[in-house]
Amino acid sequence: MHHVPKSSATRICFIRHGETGWNVEKRIQGHTDIPLNETGRAQALAMAFNAAHHRFHAVYSSDLVRAVETAQVLAQREALDVKLLPQLRERHFGLFQGITAAEGAGLYPQAYAHYVARDLDYDFETGESLRRFAERVAGGIDWMVRHHSGQTIAAVCHSGVLDVVYRRATGRPLHTPRDFKIPNCALNWFHFDGQGWHLEAWGDRHHLHDVLTEPPE
Repeated sequence: MHHVPKSSATRICFIRHGETGWNVEKRIQGHTDIPLNETGRAQALAMAFNAAHHRFHAVYSSDLVRAVETAQVLAQREALDVKLLPQLRERHFGLFQGITAAEGAGLYPQAYAHYVARDLDYDFETGESLRRFAERVAGGIDWMVRHHSGQTIAAVCHSGVLDVVYRRATGRPLHTPRDFKIPNCALNWFHFDGQGWHLEAWGDRHHLHDVLTEPPE
């Protein structure tokens, strides 16, 4: 698993956006544009502070506001502009957007069965299939790697995007149940070279300990 990055390898630190009100309610956001809540803004600040000992050549973000707000805190610290990359958006969940999975089970039992089974070709009627979503994410990453060969960059995105990257880098298929956590604002390091996608470090969130345990005022 631990490959030594070659000089031509591109290192990408993928970061899930900070917490939103819908995250707390377990509502499926997809493309719905929900801003960070107070905890999410605090997480973004803690993440940017922790990432300060890394140098990034560029900071990329999904074009959804919860990712952009998170990326801006990091970019300001690095004196960089946030570069928007729509391919880093969350999956479009069609008729499941705006509801919880539990609500989906009651309202759309067939859709819920596809959701639980991680059916690769089901698109929630007006959304995106897992297969097409994974292809979109891969296309965005290939673009970043081409434009930043041998550099280290940050990419603020979503849990679905991180799910795709983690699975491909560790050889896990898309359709198996998720057996790993994807915390808000953790640092997840990968490198990309001629041999493929490689995981370096997953879920670094020691900077979030105080943020997550303080009682909300």
